[in-house]
Amino acid sequence: MWRPEFVYDGRLGIYVPDLPREWESYSEEDRAEMLYQWEQIRGTIPDRIKHLESRIMEKQERLNREDDFAVSCSLNSEIAELASMINDLHLWYRVDQEMSDKIHM
Repeated sequence: MWRPEFVYDGRLGIYVPDLPREWESYSEEDRAEMLYQWEQIRGTIPDRIKHLESRIMEKQERLNREDDFAVSCSLNSEIAELASMINDLHLWYRVDQEMSDKIHM
């Protein structure tokens, strides 16, 4: 059963935690279930990052051949946005340790 504590982030292409209450206010059973759900989501992040990295490489190749300044600027912006998404995914990937530490306190 999907938990309502996760919402889809269309920019990142994954579900992310959206906890309306403090972590400690959830029962141990609920926290364990949320951690389980998060592990399922978290496991998809490396593949998502690889996909975004391949898109960056494609755009970088196009940029290397591009002579039109406006198109070059657009490609640079797209590359920067993809890199930002990768950075955010890395941050979410590290959330696991923080959540696990809290549940075991």
